Amino acid sequence: MKHWLKLLLVIPLALLGCADDEKERMVHQAIAIESSAECHLCGMIITNFPGPKGQLYTKGINGNLRFCSTRDMFAFIVDPENQHNIQEAFVHDMAVTPWDHPEDEAYIDARKAFYVVGHGKRGAMGPTLASFSTQADADAFATSQGGKVYRFDEITLELLVSMNGMSTDASLPGMSGNAH
Repeated sequence: MKHWLKLLLVIPLALLGCADDEKERMVHQAIAIESSAECHLCGMIITNFPGPKGQLYTKGINGNLRFCSTRDMFAFIVDPENQHNIQEAFVHDMAVTPWDHPEDEAYIDARKAFYVVGHGKRGAMGPTLASFSTQADADAFATSQGGKVYRFDEITLELLVSMNGMSTDASLPGMSGNAH
């Protein structure tokens, strides 16, 4: 009888352990952006604007958060209240998708991407971070469009704020295509 009682106690605990393992193994993915989807940060219709978009998953919020630009996504990420809760983040690889209408199939892991800041192309909110899966693509973009290459962990609130004064019509003087 004691054996059966132990077994009855162990089975539910084992099942709970399996459920936790399953949750940990679940990997979030970027999803298609519907034509009516609004930016989590500014509320603008995401598909109405050019340039790379962002998506992320965060602890405490069910579903993914979508952003009209990489700049808006990073504004959310660098907020001290949010930065430690980010689970997964995605951006477009602009080397494989058109700037004016980025394709849903072109999302990449934002933490592994390279970003060009200070280029002359417009995003949803004006200046934005052009995102690429390889440093070679980011360097080539920076050489042709202007700007400087950064990694995910180098994007700070100060860098985002500095973008407010950046021109979107031409390359900025003094900006090189060199990576950090």
